[in-house]
Amino acid sequence: MESDLLKNILRDMLLARAFEERAAQEYATGNIAGFLHLYPGEEAVAVGVLRAAEPADYIVSTYREHVHALVRGIPATVVMAELFGKKTGCSGGMGGSMHLFDRERRFMGGYAIVGETFPIATGIGYAIALREQPEAVICFFGDGAVNQGTFHESLNMAALWKLPVLFVCENNHYQIGTEIHRHSAVTEVYKRASGYRIPAQRIDGMDVLAVHSATQEALAQIRAGNGPQLLEFETYRFRGHSMADPGSYRPKLEIQAYENEDPVKVAIAETLAVYPSTEQLAAVGVDNIERLQGHLHSGGQLTLEQLAAIKAEVSEEVEAAVRFASDSAEPTLADAEAALTCNRRGEVLV
Repeated sequence: MESDLLKNILRDMLLARAFEERAAQEYATGNIAGFLHLYPGEEAVAVGVLRAAEPADYIVSTYREHVHALVRGIPATVVMAELFGKKTGCSGGMGGSMHLFDRERRFMGGYAIVGETFPIATGIGYAIALREQPEAVICFFGDGAVNQGTFHESLNMAALWKLPVLFVCENNHYQIGTEIHRHSAVTEVYKRASGYRIPAQRIDGMDVLAVHSATQEALAQIRAGNGPQLLEFETYRFRGHSMADPGSYRPKLEIQAYENEDPVKVAIAETLAVYPSTEQLAAVGVDNIERLQGHLHSGGQLTLEQLAAIKAEVSEEVEAAVRFASDSAEPTLADAEAALTCNRRGEVLV
């Protein structure tokens, strides 16, 4: 992978973690109201997938979409302002945490209803097919959505018409709070796609490079006119389902095991130039070349000093986002009325 792309991926993941942890703090102080579903632990999926996408591709996300929005290029200031319910947010302060939207970046929204992303993405895919454009739709969903009727209806239609849709399952195994083997007869989500003759595979969602590579391959198949693809990324959220969920239904040892494989830590390790110590060299021996290579990161791209600089930069970006959100004005009733009548021909919904 190119050095610049690798550094951008690392920065995305560091920003994602810092932004979400700060959002949790702001929620606790009352600056963010309503529901707040955070993403720590799952960063490798959003970053790996969206760094493989093209600017012309459409993104349809769930209610856990802050990081998707950030990686897509929506400024942290604008995302945080939306969480704060401010006028300067990407949805004018009237969407909140679960309804981020940016038409310019083809970020077609986060959706609060489980399974709602499927028909939206399929409809966009149908429009792309009619226009015969080299574009794709990336449809994010969680493991809790695969028992919804919209999942099966949408996959069937997408396969039948060979629509350019990449279905991306962020499988964190617990949906809201029930482990997948307790609510699904088939726990391997990717296998469900075989019923519709959609190519699918399961990938380690804690490995950002594996995510990126698999997404590139799937999108290449879609752009070649081979119809939809499905990728299941096994990942893990370190927090509960939302800020209202302590996550006590998960074994502590399980949480600790996944935290030990933190995708952000792994991404940092991939970019640091690491050399074996004297003790490691002695343990390997002079003739065991392959074992020696296991102690080296081929082509180290980043020094510890550069890593510290990126972390400081990300921290300031998040702080600036909070300041911007705090200083922004709240939407007015006139703003709400304008949103209510948008794209309508005189009628209103009341």
